[in-house]
Amino acid sequence: MGGTTPERMLDDPRTVRVTGDDTAAVFRRADDADAERRPGDRRDGPVPEAYVWCNLTSGNGTRALWLLLLPFMVVNLAHWMRPTARGRRRTVRLYGLLVRLAGLSLTVLLVAAACEVALDLAAWQCAGTRTCAEGHSWLGFLSPHLTDGGWWSMPGRRLALAAVVPLALTGLLWYLSLRTWNAYEAQQPLVRAPETGEEGSRSALGRPGFWYGRRLVARLRAAHTAAGLLTVAAAVGSAAAREDRRPGGPALLHVLGVLLGAALVTGAAVIVWVVCRRGRSERRLDSAGDVRLVRLLPLSALALLALSLLYAGWERPGWESAGRLPGDATFGALALAQGLLVIVLAVVARVLHRTDPDRRTAMRGLAGPAVAMLACALGGVMSGGVAQRVSDWLDGTGTSIPGPPVLLTWQASVIPPLLVLLLMLCGWLAHRAWQLARAERAAVASDYPGEATDPHRTRRIAYARAMASLTDRGPRIVAVTSAATLLLGAGALFGALATEKTPGEAARGSHAVVHGAAETAQALGSWLIGLGFILFVTWGRRAYKDASARRTIGILWDVGTFWPRAAHPFAPPCYAERAVPDLTWRIATWTASTGGRLVLSGHSQGSVLAAAAAWQLDPATRKRVALLTYGSPLERLYGRWFPAHFGPDALGKLHEEVDCWRNLYRLTDPIGGPIGLPGDCGPAVDRAPLKDPLAYGRTPTHPLPAPILGHSDYQSDPAYTEERHRLLTRLHPELPTPRAPKTPTEPTP
Repeated sequence: MGGTTPERMLDDPRTVRVTGDDTAAVFRRADDADAERRPGDRRDGPVPEAYVWCNLTSGNGTRALWLLLLPFMVVNLAHWMRPTARGRRRTVRLYGLLVRLAGLSLTVLLVAAACEVALDLAAWQCAGTRTCAEGHSWLGFLSPHLTDGGWWSMPGRRLALAAVVPLALTGLLWYLSLRTWNAYEAQQPLVRAPETGEEGSRSALGRPGFWYGRRLVARLRAAHTAAGLLTVAAAVGSAAAREDRRPGGPALLHVLGVLLGAALVTGAAVIVWVVCRRGRSERRLDSAGDVRLVRLLPLSALALLALSLLYAGWERPGWESAGRLPGDATFGALALAQGLLVIVLAVVARVLHRTDPDRRTAMRGLAGPAVAMLACALGGVMSGGVAQRVSDWLDGTGTSIPGPPVLLTWQASVIPPLLVLLLMLCGWLAHRAWQLARAERAAVASDYPGEATDPHRTRRIAYARAMASLTDRGPRIVAVTSAATLLLGAGALFGALATEKTPGEAARGSHAVVHGAAETAQALGSWLIGLGFILFVTWGRRAYKDASARRTIGILWDVGTFWPRAAHPFAPPCYAERAVPDLTWRIATWTASTGGRLVLSGHSQGSVLAAAAAWQLDPATRKRVALLTYGSPLERLYGRWFPAHFGPDALGKLHEEVDCWRNLYRLTDPIGGPIGLPGDCGPAVDRAPLKDPLAYGRTPTHPLPAPILGHSDYQSDPAYTEERHRLLTRLHPELPTPRAPKTPTEPTP
């Protein structure tokens, strides 16, 4: 299995598709297309098949826009980073509830940022100010100064028209989630009848409904869409309600405003209730649709939005826009709520970790809260930076309009000090790599005894090993970055609430160095977010177009989109909800029809899919499967960061349930590593680290300098062929012949 072309995977230019479609399919060599029907004519050796799933995670350049959903993907990852726990069912559910609430806050934050840009900065402030409106002719028809009181110049009608922007954003997120939901979550996994004496796997990935999140994502999509619509309704209606509360205002409109506010609060409470409910069962194939909820919740929110637009657009003589929209406190409340959610989540994660401690778990069980903090920080920085950048564009002088809420300016201003910290961490990593490279030189010399010493060659190999080992420093980097983000975010919130001024204004009158630093951070923050947006899209597009860039960026993206959308429905879709059912169906139907056995071979992320597919098989079929993994992040990344699903118990159980499992890795590989399981249940899993390069200098076998392969080309190593042959011999020495499948053993669709 792999994410490359079938011709390269099978090492043959002539391949045929056995089953599947243009998105994901199983291929064979043309000569092996009907190997089962010609057992006597087959060539020596196994019949290889390649499951090609690259189009699930890559495609045209438009998928680079998925990077804009990065905060949603990151918070969804935090959901699956829960520590292993025993006998803490309620605490586990509380952990998931807190992450889902954090995900909901990110949706509200994104839509609120769009409201800030379109409603507050453009329609309320700029269109309501003569100087700003004159500088932007496209806002002229909204300006009361340039149209002599035109119909659209009333503040409420300006807001109602500008609400099209956040409404379109919410609709786009709903559409993308619905489209990918039909393509990914709708793939039904293999259904099998329980067998007598079957023991459940210790990983939740083996549960029948784990890879079928259709019901949960539909519920969350309805709730998050409704939350976005209600956010727009509140932004439009709150300004009109404040105007109606002034002395002498129309009593009828005041009553309508109170009723509308009560309806919005009730809708928000219903949304929170829906998000707090887990919404599905993994222990069975949950095909319930919750049709009424999925349809009525967004439609009700849309109706409230329509009422808010009508209410705000009602005639109100003498109403003028001044200052900022009455919604500044929203961003402060969101920041405070997110910080409290992360702190409580950290307490819950720590309690879970203490029930079943594992020293290999990243950050002692706090990886989930740390990643959730980074997701909230990404959302805050992106929203604050975009708002500040649009404000600078609309008001070049910085004097005609008040600008965005001061909290957003403070949040954008923390980007420069955060980048300084990241540069310091990079410097520490570089120094650590230099130290490790020096220590590795002696080990390199001992791995190639009898070779003529070449200092340059030794340094290159030692440096490759040192750089690969930096992956294990990832938890420390995430911990420091997350803690600094929490402190900087708290400082930004406190500064905004205490001064009610931008950092530059708050520092005015202080020491020249302090004032200069505040002004510089504020100016750089808005520009850096614009530069970051451009780099985001550029790198994302390159990752989908360029194979070399994909090897660098792709592993992080593959990890992020491997997991089901259990915490946020607007995250990029989970490709494993298509890939894992594909593999289990292929394995189960082939073994049922031929009675044969197979070696499931997976490289890098393919090894994770192989393990997930093996967990989904019934015990009898699983015993017909041997695993061969190489360059595998199963323990090094997944086992440490996702201990509840890939911890030692889960991997050890998988080792017992399959026929045999062998793993290959290199010390120069920054992604793959050993599985680290004992061999008391059969052959040991890990082979000794492969030599990389295969030859130190020029030899008769390698007359040209052998390259340092790192994470690539494991199949070119003789150890791969040797281990595959051992597994095939252990499983069965002969190719199975076709047989008529028995109806009771066929998998149920």
